Amino acid sequence: MALSHHYAVRVDWTGNLGTGTDTYRSYSRDHDVSSDGVPTLLGSADPTFRGDRSRWNPEQFLLAALAQCHMLSFLSHCARSGVVVLSYTDEAEATMETSGGGGRFTSAMLRPRVVIAEESMLEKAIALHGPASQDCFIASSVNFPVHHEPVVTVRAATS
Repeated sequence: MALSHHYAVRVDWTGNLGTGTDTYRSYSRDHDVSSDGVPTLLGSADPTFRGDRSRWNPEQFLLAALAQCHMLSFLSHCARSGVVVLSYTDEAEATMETSGGGGRFTSAMLRPRVVIAEESMLEKAIALHGPASQDCFIASSVNFPVHHEPVVTVRAATS
């Protein structure tokens, strides 16, 4: 039986500089993204589209969601499979192409860097990126490929 999950966010445009959107250059793209019980995120457009580079843009949010989802799925698989992860970092990138007034993401590359506790867990840790990718809700929801270049290492021995 399928379970349904509901999510809600609020987006408030804070960029009216006094004349609203009377021209393309007369307003800020700044906005707040909020949801009950979590800190508000400061959003804007990508600087290419007159946004504030000190705020998160929707394209970064999408890439962050992909990277977070893969990480959480991977950690879950590791915990259930006896692989002890000590650290996880991902330096993800994505490509978006624009044409005319629109655009779309064409690919994403996740680069998880994982440190595990023991050498005996190495093969399994590497292999678990496959099912983690298949189980990622966000990656399953996008219409572009999400690639992975994981690197898994074993914690250095302490003397």
